[in-house]
Amino acid sequence: MKIFVHGVGVLGPGIENWESCRRLFKEQLPYDDSVIPDPMPSILPANERRRSSDAVRLSLQVAQEAVQHSQLNPKTMATVFASSGGEVGILHKICQSLDSSMPIVSPTLFHQSVHNAAAGYWSIASGSQRPSTSLACYDSSFGGGLLEAATLLSANQEECVLFVTYDIPAPFPLYETRPLIAPFAVAFVLSKQTLPNSVAMLDITLLPAPTGHMPTTMADPSFEPLRSGNPAARSLPLLQTMATNLASCVYVDFLDNLQLRIDYQPCPPYPD
Repeated sequence: MKIFVHGVGVLGPGIENWESCRRLFKEQLPYDDSVIPDPMPSILPANERRRSSDAVRLSLQVAQEAVQHSQLNPKTMATVFASSGGEVGILHKICQSLDSSMPIVSPTLFHQSVHNAAAGYWSIASGSQRPSTSLACYDSSFGGGLLEAATLLSANQEECVLFVTYDIPAPFPLYETRPLIAPFAVAFVLSKQTLPNSVAMLDITLLPAPTGHMPTTMADPSFEPLRSGNPAARSLPLLQTMATNLASCVYVDFLDNLQLRIDYQPCPPYPD
């Protein structure tokens, strides 16, 4: 399945946006993961930002950046949101409420707890009425979401898809059963047709595993804990390939017995 990337958004420890990510990899800058940016997506009105969860703000920040980068209208884009845990912070608060002497769940928390909360906030903020899918594939959530977006495009069901994948660490004690290293999110604006401002072409192949290829890891070991410690950060090898803008391929494990091969072909390079 061949698809084109028109916009990228990314946010994580030591990475405040796609431009900083691109320069980090292209210029081989020292990586400092001690700074975790606070997402504040301006597409959400101030009142909605205050009421929204950490996961919503994280995912909408990268979605907004990718759409702005693409210079396309978000109202024309179907969406795919992928997260292994979704609203773990909200789940923690609901569990605390149920464990209290008066187990009453706030209606606000209840409506924010659903797995498609981020997609719903995006639809409202962007004014989009296009179809939306929210999915979870545990550690394969990045691969599952990318495969879903590519399938929608290849089957000619959609002209343009905004794909967002994100995960945040859960509070204690949920963290003990699902220890993610740090919050991370990435978004891509994708279509089946090339455009003047296209970033790259991705040729995605679903393969049985093992195929003789291990999942692509990070050459710089300082990034490897993040890649392996957050499902959304399984995208880091692809982001590094895009940043260096050299034809290459990336392997991503998918579920227990499958694998995605992502062949990258650069479009015109970024100006320095």
